[in-house]
Amino acid sequence: MRPARSLVLLVLLVLLSLASPGAAPEAHPSCRPDCIGANKCGGAGVRAGVGGRVGASVMAGAIVPATSRLPRSTPEAQGVSSSAILGFVEEAEQKIDALNSFMLVRHGQVIAEGWWSPYAAGEPHMLFSLSKSFTSTAVGLAIAEGKLTVEDPVLRFFPDEAPAQPSANLKAMRVRDLLTMSTGHHDEDIRNFPFDADDSVVKKFLSLPVAHKPGTFFVYNTPAAYMLSAIVQKVTGQTVLDYLRPRLFEPLGIENPTWQASKQGISLGGFGLSVRTEDIARFGQLYLQKGEWQGKQLVPAAWVGDATSRHMSNGSSPASDWEQGYGYQFWRCRHGFYRGDGAHGQFCIVMPQYDAVMAITSGTRDMASVMNLVWDRILPALKGSPLPADRAAHEKLTAKLASLTLRPVKSGASSSTLASTVAGKRYVFGANRDSIESITLDSMTAGGDVTLTVRTTAVDQHVAARAGAWRKGTIQLAGVTEPIAASGGWTADDTYTLKVVRYRTPFATTYRLRFAGEQLAVESEQNVGAAATRVSRYTGTLESSAPGRTSR
Repeated sequence: MRPARSLVLLVLLVLLSLASPGAAPEAHPSCRPDCIGANKCGGAGVRAGVGGRVGASVMAGAIVPATSRLPRSTPEAQGVSSSAILGFVEEAEQKIDALNSFMLVRHGQVIAEGWWSPYAAGEPHMLFSLSKSFTSTAVGLAIAEGKLTVEDPVLRFFPDEAPAQPSANLKAMRVRDLLTMSTGHHDEDIRNFPFDADDSVVKKFLSLPVAHKPGTFFVYNTPAAYMLSAIVQKVTGQTVLDYLRPRLFEPLGIENPTWQASKQGISLGGFGLSVRTEDIARFGQLYLQKGEWQGKQLVPAAWVGDATSRHMSNGSSPASDWEQGYGYQFWRCRHGFYRGDGAHGQFCIVMPQYDAVMAITSGTRDMASVMNLVWDRILPALKGSPLPADRAAHEKLTAKLASLTLRPVKSGASSSTLASTVAGKRYVFGANRDSIESITLDSMTAGGDVTLTVRTTAVDQHVAARAGAWRKGTIQLAGVTEPIAASGGWTADDTYTLKVVRYRTPFATTYRLRFAGEQLAVESEQNVGAAATRVSRYTGTLESSAPGRTSR
């Protein structure tokens, strides 16, 4: 992982760096206080992955090599109604803000898939804590190779980084306790854990107070997942990413996975992995098949069973999918299912009784609503035998999936009466949370395309947006290029609204630029993450001196 940066800087760079056309997750519903902030759950450090095309995609054939694609089928042939899947998609668009993609697999066949533009089939997506289930798999493989056991004490692996006088509880902590999030920590002790520390993150974990006997007290614990990654690296000599590459990623056809790392070069384990939607589905299908893939046992069946079984109680509500028990970095669900999940709605849901897998990426503040929609719409549609072909319903579903898009900004008019007045003028700002020094609206076309120049820290960046559609570009962050898409339009005669999506993440930010005389008032709001409940406001003034003056 790259050095820590504030969420403000991330938001700023989203606005500033859209090129020519072409972070910070909030707490998990089960209370993930350690997983708040862009520097903890995947910020700007994610590298570019597999390239993709603009727009939604029904089938991944144009992106993913045929040899690595899951087989495709019609829904009815696998016992599912196309109309039911269409109902799921339509209700998701009405009630959830917003799904980024989904893929439904039945009997090993992909029967429905879609990406809301600018998200696309060939683009990786940040998984957040869904990464934990992959880390668990690495642990299981290392155990199968005889490199450790779940009963090994954690201190066995790090004698040089242990406290001089470790507590009895720390000495009793086992690998099993890391896997089941029963390390004995209080959540306030692991909140704001310094994953980006310059010195040893392992040592910082081992210095934490362990208030309870390990194995007796469940607290959602992302630092514990980091320790699992560190242990795998200790016993194999490879990062979790490199260790899984020949054992999991390559056999499954998962191309170009990326995983953020600490400054000590350890994959973050609990978050930081980015793969494509179909890769999530493949991973779920592997677990559904008890670790077997194309005739080979990639993961021991016994590990699959252990990892997805309930080992720890995490509540008693029969109505909550976060209180059905916890396995080895997998959640138990209602209906007897299990899943890996990540902040803002990243899901790999495995439904063994129905021989089905659902992979979902999203950017929502209400993760429970996503699962509830699967239970309400998809689950009743999973029938025990094939259904009669329904060409009309399937064609309707196919057309819908081909046209999926996040709602772009639509202009109330093709342009504003202010457009010609403000074009080419520079507005300068005093100190503000986004560190913006100036904004210039360079050009506006009759069709609603707008180009802006935004100056921050003495560097000009260019933003290009389109009314009623998405215009792709990139941000440059510490030498790393990250894809962006923008849409913008005049939503009032004095207000230009810009929406920017980082489409390899769930993050989208909306900016409202209101012109009033010689002033420009800016208001920004992010969809999810630590800043999702805050609106940033600041006002700039028309620069009256000679062009090129360095603004404050």
